[in-house]
Amino acid sequence: MNKNVGMEKKMIRFNVPPYTGREMENMQKAIESMHICGDGEFTKKCSAYLEETTGTARCLLTTSCTHALEMAALLCDIKEGDEVILPSYTFVSTADAFVLRGAKVVFVDIRPDTMNIDETLIEDAITDKTRAIALVHYAGVACEMDTIMDIAGRHHLMVVEDAAQAMMCSYKGKPLGTIGDFGCYSFHETKNFSMGEGGAILIRDAKYIDSAEILREKGTDRSQYFRGQVDKYRWQNFGSSYLPSEINAAYLYTQLEVADEINDARLARWNQYYELLEPLAEAGEIELPAIPEGCVHNGHMFYIKTKDMEERARLIQFLKENDILAVFHYVPLHSAPAGLKFGRFHGQDRFTTKESERLLRLPMFYQLTSEQTAYIAGKVKEFYGYQK
Repeated sequence: MNKNVGMEKKMIRFNVPPYTGREMENMQKAIESMHICGDGEFTKKCSAYLEETTGTARCLLTTSCTHALEMAALLCDIKEGDEVILPSYTFVSTADAFVLRGAKVVFVDIRPDTMNIDETLIEDAITDKTRAIALVHYAGVACEMDTIMDIAGRHHLMVVEDAAQAMMCSYKGKPLGTIGDFGCYSFHETKNFSMGEGGAILIRDAKYIDSAEILREKGTDRSQYFRGQVDKYRWQNFGSSYLPSEINAAYLYTQLEVADEINDARLARWNQYYELLEPLAEAGEIELPAIPEGCVHNGHMFYIKTKDMEERARLIQFLKENDILAVFHYVPLHSAPAGLKFGRFHGQDRFTTKESERLLRLPMFYQLTSEQTAYIAGKVKEFYGYQK
């Protein structure tokens, strides 16, 4: 496998899309099959892999995690005037999926240790209009799912897991994306496993499978037709085209074939960062990620927290001057123009804004070497005057 892709330039990039070296071989097979639209051999292989490894009732590949979230909102039957509870510290797609249905998004604060939604604040945000909880497993670290599922059960709410960053992660032995009603994965080029642009929706309860297939196939029962369950396919309901190209699926399947190797490589770099930077955390200079008991993560992201935004900006510039590209992450949605228009923040913003202004992500990708990781950590130490 070519481990040097993206290494040509001196600058250590923040991300390099995962590449094993065999992607072109599978893509060529897809082309030679003369089936390059959706739901061909490689799409089926990807779906089967995800169903087998997660235990979900059904997995459907989609054109993006955004589209998987949109499908989840439709399957939850979200309507105009409904409310959906979610964290403000997330990507816009988490909110967009429900705003497109006419819902108001209700933001609650996050936990400073994991950057996930604070499960203790959810119940107070519930009104008679609340229909769902949309949670985000930030950096592949699970939200407190037992508490959230208990709240959802008592209030008859749907739960959508934005597990964009959380493939191969778990909570108390349960794969993330399979605990709520629907789970959504991302296979964007920035994720651990990629098809360029792509995603998947995981369906926990079999009763939603037929509706999901119809929704994904432009509102038709075409999937049932291809399985021989109906003699012709018809327009059954509203829908759209959420099927990725077979060429994209072939690219993804190449990586799923060596998923454990990719996962182990990322975890090795994550653990190396943690070990090398732990002295800075012990000295009170930075904070390191927290992994609660019962949570298994996937090395998707390694971040540190600086004292404040100004220190973070200086560190970003210092690293850039030393040929390292480090970046911050989300600007909280409730502070954005669309957040003010389509949502409201329930309760006090104690941590969402404050913690978002401190968080800095270091380079992390499959091809990152041990030598590069040591160099990056060394430069972070140098910034803080730590020479040991």
